[in-house]
Amino acid sequence: MLSNIATVLAGLIGAGIMFIGARVFWAPQAAVGFGIPDTPTEERSFQAWLTVKGVRDIASGLFVFLLLAGGTTHLLGWFMLAASVIPVGDALIVLRSNGPKTAVYGIHGATAVVMLAISALLLIA
Repeated sequence: MLSNIATVLAGLIGAGIMFIGARVFWAPQAAVGFGIPDTPTEERSFQAWLTVKGVRDIASGLFVFLLLAGGTTHLLGWFMLAASVIPVGDALIVLRSNGPKTAVYGIHGATAVVMLAISALLLIA
């Protein structure tokens, strides 16, 4: 039962990160929500970097779905554990940039905690 819940949650994480990645193509100003102050969303060079991030986010979400389709519960758990480094790194980047604590802890930190919980549930299943 817990592994089913964790699997569904992993799918939601995958879908969520794909949505965030795709959003850069129609709403690049949403990057402000990442938490880095003075994000220059109108600059062409920043939009190019943002597109790079978007493509990587989409690929990260696809990895989750590939593992859901063809991998084992444990392999998905290990992937989610490894991937939790991403929101931890994001939180540290926002913190180092003097970004809002709500983004550090409420967005990136909370995402890391949820991913770690999902990975634990998948690994003990």
